[in-house]
Amino acid sequence: MIDVDPRLAYARQVLEHEANSIMRVAEGIDVQFTQLVDLLWDCTTADGRIAVTGVGKSADIAQKVVGTLNSTGTRAYLIDITRALHGDLGMIHPQDSVLILSKSGDSEEIVKLLPSLRRIGCKLAGLCSNEHSTLAKSVDLCYIYGPVEESSPYRLAPSTSALVSMALGQALAFCLCEMRNFSDEDFARFHPAGSLGFRLAPVEQYMRKGRDVRIASDQQTVREVFAALPTTGRRTGAVMLVDGSGRLSGLFTDSDLARLFEKRLDHLLDSPILQVMTRTPMTITCRERVSTAITMMRLRKISELPVVDDENIPLGLLDITDLIGYDSQAEADVGTTS
Repeated sequence: MIDVDPRLAYARQVLEHEANSIMRVAEGIDVQFTQLVDLLWDCTTADGRIAVTGVGKSADIAQKVVGTLNSTGTRAYLIDITRALHGDLGMIHPQDSVLILSKSGDSEEIVKLLPSLRRIGCKLAGLCSNEHSTLAKSVDLCYIYGPVEESSPYRLAPSTSALVSMALGQALAFCLCEMRNFSDEDFARFHPAGSLGFRLAPVEQYMRKGRDVRIASDQQTVREVFAALPTTGRRTGAVMLVDGSGRLSGLFTDSDLARLFEKRLDHLLDSPILQVMTRTPMTITCRERVSTAITMMRLRKISELPVVDDENIPLGLLDITDLIGYDSQAEADVGTTS
């Protein structure tokens, strides 16, 4: 029998301990949690914001919870307790609610802060392990998640309790998100940068248009189409063909042209491009998301995707080279064959 590396066994033990702890908290969640959600919800509907704070590791968790709240439509901000005790309390408004994270609920800084918060007149809430703590007795509502045994050596360093606190903070944020019917459009509006922002952006933000696309009549010959194409602008690998009413009728790519030569069908160069184009190609509207376009291109293994309006009139073109340029993951997600 092969010996198991003791480090792997210990790491597995830590993960299982923390997972089991979260499961126990989840199984014990009760109406007190929904009351906490309602307290925070009432604050936000009254044009208030949620202030989140904590000491030590709880301060780090507070920052993450604030980020989740803001990104899912609930206005929130972080309070540094030390700074708050030296003047930053001025940022708190009576209409706000303050959510205090603390395992023990008896940290010296929190005990000092509570009377000042009470004088401001804002609602006070807590997430705490100890129902007999100063925090639990001093706020309007405190969710007690009960005793948590740390997974760290000697059970001293905050570990499992930090994870439980973060999970509960995320649950609060997502409950509020659900209550306000936060949509994927809202999510996209709050995430304009990075890979996530790129994939949630509307197609029109990244499509080629104007002189950067190639559009021709489907009645012209292949030779006429390519002879008349503009030489300025970014070159695309496809020509969008339109009928007499200006609606998209087909697509002809550089690969299609190459195949005519490969098959010795040179005589078709002087035939209407209508005869050799791809009829009724796959299209997308400018309102759709880039992620949808990436999925379509990946499934169909295409490199160019025409963008049309509701009347099927070409507005632009998505080219795979642009998608790869904006998002390094696009190359892995989208097929690169025409």
